[in-house]
Amino acid sequence: MLGLELGADDYVTKPFSPAELVARVKAVLRRTEGAAAAEILQVGRATIDVGRREVRIGDAPLAFTTKEFELLRFLAERPGLALSRQQILDGVWGYNWFGDARTVDVHVGQVRKKLDGAVRIDTVRGVGYRLEPS
Repeated sequence: MLGLELGADDYVTKPFSPAELVARVKAVLRRTEGAAAAEILQVGRATIDVGRREVRIGDAPLAFTTKEFELLRFLAERPGLALSRQQILDGVWGYNWFGDARTVDVHVGQVRKKLDGAVRIDTVRGVGYRLEPS
């Protein structure tokens, strides 16, 4: 019962039949089939299509690495918020990532270069970065 209250769709008690488990999984998949809607973020003059993992300025697609795309997406989902380098590292690279926080600076520089002013990412001195909504 607690599992359902915490957000589970269904549960099976032991002992259970593998056929019943398969049937329940198929039922959940049928309910969610086609449910994923395209998520498109508009920031500045750039369009971020999350489902297609594509960034465009007008009709021109831009080539982004995986981390550059995730960084831009992370900032675009939090427009106007001053985010620390650590918050960005945790959100894009994950909590278990071990390395220098300055990698955020390098990646932000690359994203700014590729966007060529289409999206404004400000440096917040002593904190990190902020994507300015337009």
